Amino acid sequence: MPMTGGAHDLRWPPPPDGFPRRFGKPRNSGPSTGRPAPPSLPTEIVGTPHGVNLERLLTGVGRPTTIFAHGLGHGIAETRPLGSGVTGKRVFFQFRGHGESDSPPGAWDYGDLARDLRAMADMTGAEQALGVSLGAGALCRLLAETPDRFSKVVFFLPAVLDEARQQAAQLRLTELLDAINSGDVTAVANAVVEEIPPTLRNGNSGWAYVRQRINNLMNTGLSTGLLNLPEQTCIPSVDLLRDVTAKALVIGCIGDELHPSSIATRLAQVLPDATLHIYNRPSVLWHERLDLRDRVSTFLNQ
Repeated sequence: MPMTGGAHDLRWPPPPDGFPRRFGKPRNSGPSTGRPAPPSLPTEIVGTPHGVNLERLLTGVGRPTTIFAHGLGHGIAETRPLGSGVTGKRVFFQFRGHGESDSPPGAWDYGDLARDLRAMADMTGAEQALGVSLGAGALCRLLAETPDRFSKVVFFLPAVLDEARQQAAQLRLTELLDAINSGDVTAVANAVVEEIPPTLRNGNSGWAYVRQRINNLMNTGLSTGLLNLPEQTCIPSVDLLRDVTAKALVIGCIGDELHPSSIATRLAQVLPDATLHIYNRPSVLWHERLDLRDRVSTFLNQ
């Protein structure tokens, strides 16, 4: 029965021509070992030196090589638009616990995510990197350990440095994981819709986004091993970033409770060679997509 009104302002299910197919149990709902089933996208599963198999997509040719690290609960599909104008080879991958990547048992921290990112960068010879939210945190951790690893870096919506994130991030992820593991498509839709600006939730673009996210999440799921990450810091101290040699672009926005603009500002202040840009409203990928793409590609292509 369609849901109307309420806090989410989303009617579900969508019109008859857009109703999603039925989904089985998400593959990544718990710890897993071995090679996952082949994904529907033209990706590959690659082994890493630290023993975690990760999903990867390579596009483009030539130099430089840029690696893209996604946000919590997102993946390759969400980072690809950020690289659409970037020249050279582009490396997209899924962190552990996402998509078709492994979900090793035990508690994870940003050191583990940095290890995933480093392995993918080293295996492809990436000289540049872009991190979104969680991926920005993993990039910070990698640079704190190896300040000269990249020549250029982009931090889009950094969410955490040496202080823990707000509880809102933990609650958002818990709701999404519970919905996925319950197999309730309506619950997943209502969790996903929080990512869409209210004015766009019942438009064509909103429906398309929800359908894509449901298709990805209900096919591969998210590991419960991700639950402790929103409570963690990515680095012990911002002072560890003062020796970073890379030229940096830091992008934040006003009004996003999961990605406070103060974090972006603080990160830009501590990096030796950084440019800061703050958008004046949240939902940057919805409202400022073209400008964001051009800003990223101009910086990385110089």
